[in-house]
This record gives sequence, structure tokens and C-alpha cells, in this order.
Amino acid sequence: MSISIAPCYTQRLTVRQGLYYPPQSLKTKLCLRGRDLMYERCRAYSVPHEQVGKLVVAKESQRDYIWGLHAKSLKLGNKEDGSPILPTVLLSDDAIRQMEPDLSKHIIAALWCPMTGIIDSHSFMESLEKDIIDSENGELVYSTRVVRVDPSARSLVAATPDLVSPEDGWVVQVVTGDAEEGDALLARTVINSSGLSSSLILNALLPYDCQIPMYYARGSYASYHGPGVGSVKRLIYPCPDTGSNAHGFQSLGTHLTLDLRGKVRFGPDIEWIEPPPDPTYDRPEDEADFWMKNLIPDESQLPKMYEAVVDYLPNIELAGLQPDYCGVRPKLVPPWGGFQDFLFRSDFPTGSRKGRNPMLSLLNIESPGLTSSLAIAEHVVENILHRNLDHE
Repeated sequence: MSISIAPCYTQRLTVRQGLYYPPQSLKTKLCLRGRDLMYERCRAYSVPHEQVGKLVVAKESQRDYIWGLHAKSLKLGNKEDGSPILPTVLLSDDAIRQMEPDLSKHIIAALWCPMTGIIDSHSFMESLEKDIIDSENGELVYSTRVVRVDPSARSLVAATPDLVSPEDGWVVQVVTGDAEEGDALLARTVINSSGLSSSLILNALLPYDCQIPMYYARGSYASYHGPGVGSVKRLIYPCPDTGSNAHGFQSLGTHLTLDLRGKVRFGPDIEWIEPPPDPTYDRPEDEADFWMKNLIPDESQLPKMYEAVVDYLPNIELAGLQPDYCGVRPKLVPPWGGFQDFLFRSDFPTGSRKGRNPMLSLLNIESPGLTSSLAIAEHVVENILHRNLDHE
């Protein structure tokens, strides 16, 4: 038996292109592969989607930034059919006005990214659920918490540390709903893809000095009804902050996004949050779900969001912004930490560095995690799980 520990995502999805990350990073590779797999699945399963494209817009001081993005896209090369892996086009002032006349006159350059799109994330997830339900041994269990994971007892009494017995695996204890008692499962393989809790599950197995820190960045979205966006037909991204307080790898800026009904939202902003400094908590996991209290949207961030957006869409009005929804990014580095790639870690029940029946932890799966999701699954199965079997 193999199980996957995963959160439930509820936000709508922008299909990204992997434009902002180092070319050889997993974020770039898996985002580009995931983009193609996502569109293929949308067509095959009739998942509502639209390839609207996006503009990354720049003022004079930011021109070099988008030139750099364009150069990066060219270095990625072409597909077998000769088409660019990551197509982008540099636009001049006149072309920008023709595409999006609502933009500020201070926007003098833009990068057009035609492969970016939007999909109905709920329909996408329903298609995945159906695949699991229709599979021979697949089962979905809802409203269930993992409260403990331990190596299986049989493997711990093996004669040598590297001996792998048929019973090697993991004992996973779970509680469903409000049940007073839980259940224990023996799983040969565990895929820990639980987002904000991934490091907590892993840390429960690690010595204190080897534990992985987690940082939490709250992002809010605001819906918009008002003037200044009447002509907008595409996603619009400002350049990330590239000044002395640069946060280009923390957040891509407060951008304009559309849903399939044409509703305009702005976001996400970025607001770093921390577990409460309560002396009764000796370890961070003692209040593992503290971040859920930060998922209630409010008006506190609207003025800052307005200031960010009016820089490229000058005719919007603060009164037209309304809190919409919030999310929390599962980061492995603090605000000053720079770029952090997706991280895939394998731990084995015998404590050795190789073998079979791993617990595979997916860490730092923030944006572009949803776009990359199908490619992440492919990578996990083909490049990690199969590789572990090949090295037995």
C-alpha cells in the first residue's frame, strides 16, 4: 500500500511559464513541462481554460529586467517541432498601447508571454480525483489528519542498517473528522505533499539539529469593480522589485489576473507571518495550523495594494477594491534568503540513504507549484521512485 499526504487546494489557477526562475532550476523545468501537460489535460478532459497570455510591464528603470527575461527565454531553445520552448516577444510603446490602452504612460516596454493562461482549478482537480477513483486500487479519504508517521517496527530490528525486508515501510496514524480514535496504516511508500505541514511531518522524524525551518508568507487577493480596467483582456504583471529591498524571488508583485468569467482581481501581495510567541509551545509543530487563522481576508492590505497597482494602471480607484481571498506560501527561506528551488527529499525506514519504500517529502512547493503539478507527479514517479528501485 502506498499513500499520499496532500492538502486541498481551492484557489483558481493561472497557468504560468517558468519565466522568472534560473534556467536549470526544477521550478523552470517542471513549470514548462507542467504547462504543456496542463493544457493537454484541459483539452482531453474538457477542463475550462483560456490561453489569454500575459504582459510583464516595465518603466524606463525596469527595461533591463524584461530584456533579461526575454534573453533567458531565448536560451531555453526550441521544441522538436521547432517552436520555442518559452515564447516571448519584446514590445515597444505603440504595441503596448494597442494591446492594453489602460496602462500608465510611464510604462514604456513590455514582455508578451502568449502561453500563459487561466483554468478552472476545481474542474482540473475533479478530473484528477476521477482518475484516482477509477483506478484499480486508488482511494480518496477526505477530512483526515495525519497525526504521526513512524518507520515500521520490523525494519528497525533488521540485522544490518541497510537490510531491506518485505515489511519495510511506514506506520501512518490518521484521524478522520471529529473521531475520538484514529486508524493506523502500514504504507510501503509515503508521499508527503502536505504543503505548509510537509516540513512538520518530516521534522517529527529528524533529530532537532537536523530539522528543516519553515517560513510563512501570506498573500492576499482583492477583487475589483470600477474604472481603469475596462479594456483589459490579458493578465498584467509589474516587474518585481529590483531595488535595494528586492523581493523578486519572494513575490512576483501585485498583478492583475482574470478568471474565466472576466472578473478582475489584484494580488497577491506579500506579508510575512510567524507562529505566535507563546511560551507554552516548545516546538513549532505544537501549533502547526496557526496559519489557518490568517486565511480570512480583510481590508488592512488594500491601501498598499492600491499603491502598487496604480503605478501601472493609474485610473483604478481604491473604493473599487474589495478583499477576496488569502493564501499562505510554504517557504524554506526567510525574506532575505534569495532563490529556493522545489525540494524533493527521500527518507528510508532503515535510516540508510538508499533502498526502497521511501517517504518522499515535497518541500517549498509554492508558485509555480500548481502549474507544475502534473510534471511534479511525473518527476516523482519516473525520476525518484523508479530510481530508488533501480538502486536496490
